[in-house]
Amino acid sequence: MASSDIEARTKRQRDRKTMTAPIVVDRIETLRAQVARWRAEGHKIGLVPTMGALHQGHVSLVEEARKHAARIIVTIFVNPAQFGPSEDFGKYPRTLEADVEKLATVGADLCFAPPVDEIYPKGFSTRVEMSGPARAELEDSFRPSHFSGVATIVAKLLNQAQADVAVFGEKDYQQLLAIRRLARDLDIPTQIRAAPTLREPDGLAMSSRNVYLSSEERRVAPALYGALREAARRIRAGEGLGAALDWGRATIAEAGFAIDYVEIRHADTLARVKNSHDGPLRLLAAAKLGSTRLIDNIAV
Repeated sequence: MASSDIEARTKRQRDRKTMTAPIVVDRIETLRAQVARWRAEGHKIGLVPTMGALHQGHVSLVEEARKHAARIIVTIFVNPAQFGPSEDFGKYPRTLEADVEKLATVGADLCFAPPVDEIYPKGFSTRVEMSGPARAELEDSFRPSHFSGVATIVAKLLNQAQADVAVFGEKDYQQLLAIRRLARDLDIPTQIRAAPTLREPDGLAMSSRNVYLSSEERRVAPALYGALREAARRIRAGEGLGAALDWGRATIAEAGFAIDYVEIRHADTLARVKNSHDGPLRLLAAAKLGSTRLIDNIAV
């Protein structure tokens, strides 16, 4: 690491120690009033939507937003509309106090943590339905109502915050493309920006659900990323897509995963591709290790 990089990192760490906790609000009216004050002061607004249980991956989203805006809002809302009947809504980790402390270290200005009835009040009867990348036969094949729930909450948050830019992680790649499509289709002026997947030292993509892994499962979990990397290398070396995917699936299964999908798609649309010349490519996978479902993706 160059000395200039070390100095910059040291300065960021020193600055974080003096940062104050973000304002915490739980009502849309209060959020909008604060945004209006920042607008009157001439500030650009950044938005980072999350479901809480924050880790360094979320911190990297805030840092990305800070490159493009002076005031950063982080939302924490475990959205019931994007969980299926057999999914983990009830046990999804909720750690608001620790999350606010973490946001203070990275300089977030406001945390919007509404209760469910603030987002979905009595009589709420509207949902956003999507096709395009939200119907690519990837996550949507296993979680049929997921992207309707995601699109509905993201449309609401973008409307509530009126941010100049919103940042989403590439780990949820299909979700990222669906949200970009949502903003374009509904003429939402917020710029949607992507932040790269942040990984543990052994390659495992950071996720709030990683806490569910047993010690043995945690040891095995990085094999998912390892298989994707090797499959991508094989494709770049000229191996056919089918053969590389077959190798990847077999390797992931042998490691102990129950595979939902391992696919290669067009990176911009998630359309199916026939060969490596069909455009920029993305490898995407979802698999269960014990009771924990992990997703990952990489560029080819």
